[in-house]
Amino acid sequence: MTGPDEVAGMQPLAPRPVAEPGDRLPAALLDRLLHEPARLVIATLLFAVESADFLFLLHESGLSKGNLSSHLARLEAAGYVAIEKTFRGKIPLTICRLTDSGRDALRRYREQLKRLVDTLPE
Repeated sequence: MTGPDEVAGMQPLAPRPVAEPGDRLPAALLDRLLHEPARLVIATLLFAVESADFLFLLHESGLSKGNLSSHLARLEAAGYVAIEKTFRGKIPLTICRLTDSGRDALRRYREQLKRLVDTLPE
């Protein structure tokens, strides 16, 4: 009979470390707002440019209009993205840019993710 940490014919896995109350695991440090894949894609696209219009983000991210709008609203509410709605002639134009706090948050996220990956066994 095998236990929960072993498979028939294989050695049992090493015991899992137990976090003590109050311990903060490295994964708990990640910015949950940016960790969501669609928002991470949007933030990285905006990090590489000064600003981008909605259609650029729509095509590059592969998100639907509704999903993109929803994620942009969450990023804007957090202060990570600034959104300017204007018109080009009679056509609505939505310009998005990553704010300074959004750039800082993405840099922190990247560093935290690097540290987390560095803790993984070889």
